[in-house]
Amino acid sequence: MIDSNPHTRVITQTTIREHFQTSITTALSNQRVDAGTETTCYLTNLLTSFLHTEQLYERSEDGLNLKPLALIYTEAAQEPSTQKRNRAMRRLGDVALFIAGVFADSLSRKPVDVDYYIAMGGSAYAQLSDNLARSTGARAWRDVFTELAEKFTRFVDVLAEVTEQSNCTSSTDILRVYEVWLRTGSQRAAQRLRDLGIQPSMAAPISVSH
Repeated sequence: MIDSNPHTRVITQTTIREHFQTSITTALSNQRVDAGTETTCYLTNLLTSFLHTEQLYERSEDGLNLKPLALIYTEAAQEPSTQKRNRAMRRLGDVALFIAGVFADSLSRKPVDVDYYIAMGGSAYAQLSDNLARSTGARAWRDVFTELAEKFTRFVDVLAEVTEQSNCTSSTDILRVYEVWLRTGSQRAAQRLRDLGIQPSMAAPISVSH
């Protein structure tokens, strides 16, 4: 049925992309992260693309599943085709960046935490950048993947700010932010702790009353 209400706003792919572009630009500015125009565009496209479940998950006999990063890496390393190997490495970096940025809080309940995704994703982008160094006409892409690799944790923070819906209020949330900071050195997590009146310190764990 078509909604005849003239005040109903139809959200198109274009408006969604524009929303993410504005949000990412704002988050980059808030966190004082320098990023090239192409890299900013890449982050925008990444969020827009993974809005569609079929882009993030892969179809199998059991339905849609998220392939483990280690398996994606193994398949990429064993791929004889350079083009397919690069495509798999890009997929690995993209999935790791998206999951670490958007679902960092839920990773505390998983066998591997956010630092694993950061390590795997950063490494994938770095290898992809090295591979493209041997390809003619791929300079622009190489620069993008180099920046993604070198600033992976910062870009995780940027995506986290874009997707964050509410501030930390519970003791569990505060401790989780502290844990993320300890594991990754995230500047965003450190600032969130300071905003809550907690000075991040490696010397001793924080104590939060329940």
